[in-house]
Amino acid sequence: MASLLNPYVSFDGNARQAMEFYKEVFGGKLRLNTFGDAGHPGAEGSDKIMHGMLSTTDGFTLMGADMPPGMEYAPGNTFAVSISGEDEAALRGYWEQLSGGGSVAVPLEKQMWGDLFGMCTDRFGIPWMVNINQPEG
Repeated sequence: MASLLNPYVSFDGNARQAMEFYKEVFGGKLRLNTFGDAGHPGAEGSDKIMHGMLSTTDGFTLMGADMPPGMEYAPGNTFAVSISGEDEAALRGYWEQLSGGGSVAVPLEKQMWGDLFGMCTDRFGIPWMVNINQPEG
């Protein structure tokens, strides 16, 4: 699988509706995971979207989620650029360059979903997410 570079959009509690709308517009396959699916069932906001991904037959990829609990929704923090794939060496290289001279919000390390993931803001103020897919099993 080739690596993906795509927008990642944050929403103020209406990610499900927005992502379903984009599916109507562009078609394709939509996967939605809630915060409850990630091990927080019954908690406030457990029905909100932790991660959504729309993949279209035209090759478009759009990811989105509701702002996590405790994070404020405000203009300027509603998007990031996401890079994901299986080529760990290449993706780690991107991470090192993007985070160098910037700031790291989430270190690149193994997450509860099993992949390596990190979030940083580059020296130009652009937020980035890097996800290195790990083999299942």
